[in-house]
Amino acid sequence: MRETIRNFIESSRFEWGITAVIVLNAIVLGMETVPSVVRDYGGLLALLDSASIAIFVVEIALKLFVYRLKFFTNGWNVFDLIIVSVALIPASQQFSVLRALRILRALRLISVVPSMRKVIVGLFKAIPSIGTVIVMLLLLFYISAVMATKLFGAAFPDWFGNLGLSLYSLFQIMTLESWSMGIVRPVMEVYPYAWVFFVPFILLTSFIVLNLFIGVIVNAMAEATEDDAHGEREEILTELRRLRADIAELKK
Repeated sequence: MRETIRNFIESSRFEWGITAVIVLNAIVLGMETVPSVVRDYGGLLALLDSASIAIFVVEIALKLFVYRLKFFTNGWNVFDLIIVSVALIPASQQFSVLRALRILRALRLISVVPSMRKVIVGLFKAIPSIGTVIVMLLLLFYISAVMATKLFGAAFPDWFGNLGLSLYSLFQIMTLESWSMGIVRPVMEVYPYAWVFFVPFILLTSFIVLNLFIGVIVNAMAEATEDDAHGEREEILTELRRLRADIAELKK
């Protein structure tokens, strides 16, 4: 019986069915934010939401029955269990905030869609390298904020009056949000050579350091994809060796 259930929950049809339920549940939760829809179809939405939770609970129960303790060795299974468990907590009184967290069920798409899993795996593999880039960026921000506070704080206390304000203003400049007309040009009216500070800062942060993030993540995802491909090739070779051994046994 366990083997039958295992084949069922590991089939592509079952995975596609769960994916469809996740998408439907996300749509239902979105509809619940529209007052007119809730007024006209509130009962139907509640029924669909309850049905989705019931399907998720059955799915988790089947996996626990099949895999037992091995269920917890898979991080994605644990992730699904946490998301479904949050959905079962009563959303009333002190737990009312959890009603807003129900949309987290949509994150289960990450665990059931292989391409999304590869992206997340790639991101996690990139964390060590990303940490180095973050330290570089923080160091650059700190040095620039201290300099900006010393250079422009007296004339522009709202933007560079202290270290915290300078960090926030420099973050706005890094994102290129109204950086020229909003901050830099007014500063240049008082300090004409302020561009000597701001232009290198933008070049270093927006066009160099941030691109390092992209490069690190892309490289990590490429490595993750290559690892998956290597694993698939090894499985195919193992299966071919087994078939060759079976054929050799039949010829004897």
